[in-house]
Amino acid sequence: MNNDLNVLGEPLQPCSMNPLTGFYRDGCCKTGEDDRGKHIVCARMTEDFLNYTKSRGNDLSTAIPQFGFPGLKPGDQWCLCASRWKEALDAGMAPPVRLRATHEAALEIVSLDELQHHALPDD
Repeated sequence: MNNDLNVLGEPLQPCSMNPLTGFYRDGCCKTGEDDRGKHIVCARMTEDFLNYTKSRGNDLSTAIPQFGFPGLKPGDQWCLCASRWKEALDAGMAPPVRLRATHEAALEIVSLDELQHHALPDD
């Protein structure tokens, strides 16, 4: 049974099954001791964010088949490191988020107000 909660205090919902995301590649933004990057913010990729993160040394657009990474395009949803999302927020490049699929541990790095300000309207 999944006891993980989202930032709203509800059961954590899946972020994306296609592409399959999550540190554990289970579609959810769960975290654990081995997830040093805290891949817990479910975000919908935008062209601006993908260009920004590539400029910061984290190319999410290019596929890396040997690691099962398909490469992302605008519109894809992906579990981002909370610190990368916060960095993008501070730079004015934060992609929109799905609150119900964002792990509650994100609140240790970003505020609920910041996340709500960037929440997808369908969430």
